[in-house]
Parts: sequence; structure tokens; C-alpha cells
Amino acid sequence: MSIAVIPNTLRIACTHGRLLVWIGILIGLAAPTPVLPAGPAGDSAVFRQKRQQMVASQIQARGIRNPDVLGAMRRVPRHLFVPEHLRGSAYRDHPLPIGAGQTISQPYIVALMTEMLQLDQKARVLEIGTGSGYQAAVLSLVAGEVYSIEIKKELHEATKRLLERMPYDNVHLRHGDGYYGWEEAAPFDAIMITAAVDHIPPPLLGQLKDGGRLVLPLGNPFSYQNLVLVTRFGADTTVQQVTGVLFVPMTGRALKGQDP
Repeated sequence: MSIAVIPNTLRIACTHGRLLVWIGILIGLAAPTPVLPAGPAGDSAVFRQKRQQMVASQIQARGIRNPDVLGAMRRVPRHLFVPEHLRGSAYRDHPLPIGAGQTISQPYIVALMTEMLQLDQKARVLEIGTGSGYQAAVLSLVAGEVYSIEIKKELHEATKRLLERMPYDNVHLRHGDGYYGWEEAAPFDAIMITAAVDHIPPPLLGQLKDGGRLVLPLGNPFSYQNLVLVTRFGADTTVQQVTGVLFVPMTGRALKGQDP
């Protein structure tokens, strides 16, 4: 649940932002418009068009190329995952508050983190920090099974009710401290942490398959972090820094016993 992309990404956006946006818009106008299926109740042609524009100008223009990820971003009705009074802002290029001190991430960050995991339809994914459920819904369209844990009970219950009304049957939700993962469902091909933590939680690394990928905002939970990709090779790991970000802190055990 991110607050915003910070200088590493913004530096690119500030230097080339207008050019990238216009390139994205021109690509969207020039390319054939994908035919999208009708969405769930509460969706509309107007919102579907906004998603098309979001993908062209915010996501493709910044380099996201995976067709499954782009397709998922076009299909999932982001406006249904935000408070009703914010639905008009759902497809803008920034995060939004969803209550309980949490946010729904900027669309580009959702797409970037999803692409980094290199998923396929057989992949089993663990998400730490369900939040609004939007990221889980996107993951559900590019992976086989999605397991998602939320520490904030009110968010967990609200998101569970929302997803039960939507066609994302391969999403499994749990209320709890995501620091410890979901041992009964392990191992996972990929893990995504959507809150800031200053270390890689050992239980999560232990539940990652050999060759599996973990993406997380790593760094000071109360300042800026680096979005990193961790790949496990047996007892060893590699860590690749991708960009600077600003996420809300991962609570619970990650903050050394702070109450959820």
C-alpha cells in the first residue's frame, strides 16, 4: 500500500514526464483498442475508457510491457476498490487513502511490482498486505492462486465482502500478521510485500521456492525505501534495487511487537 513513487522515479517523470505522457497517449490512439469484457456491477463504459487511458499514459509510457499485466490493469475496476467519494480520482496517477491509515497504491507501482514477479498461470503468489484488495485482484488475473494476508481486521473484513461479489475466485484471504507468511500454503513461486520493512522477514524467505522471487519496499519504514527484487537460490539470495518508493510501514512483528 504505497504512498507515492519518490525521486528515482519522479526524476524520470519530471525530466521526461510530459513527453512520456504524450507518447503514451499517441500509442493508445494509434494502437487498436482492445475489446474489454463487461465488468462487474458498478463498472461502466466510462470507467473502462479511463482504464484504457491509465494504462496507455501511466503504465505503458513508463515501460511496462508484459501483456498479461497490461491486460489485468485494463480489466480490474480500480474505482470499486476505493471509497465511493474518491471514485472520480481512482484512475489518476497517485495513490489514494482507503481508511485505517492505509492506501491503495499508485497504478504504475501496482503494475511494476506485478511485472517484477514474472508470473504465469501456474504461479502461486503470497501477498503481504491485502489492503483494498486491488493488488490481489490484479495478481489473480496473471497467476494461478493468490494468498493474501491483512493485519488490519476492518480492512480484511471489508475486502473479503468486496471480493466475494467479484469474479476473483482464486484469491484466498486471511486476517493475521503477514510477517509469518502462510505456512500451510507454502511454498510460493512469488511473494509481494506491500508495506515498508527494514529487513527481509526470514519466515517469508523460507516459504519462497528455490528460484522464487520476492518484491518489497526495503528500508526505513518511516522514510523512503528502495523497491527491491529478491531472488532465492537455495540458501543464497540476490537483491536487485529497482527504484525509490515511499510505502506505509509494515506493522506487527515487523515493528518489533507493535500492536496491529
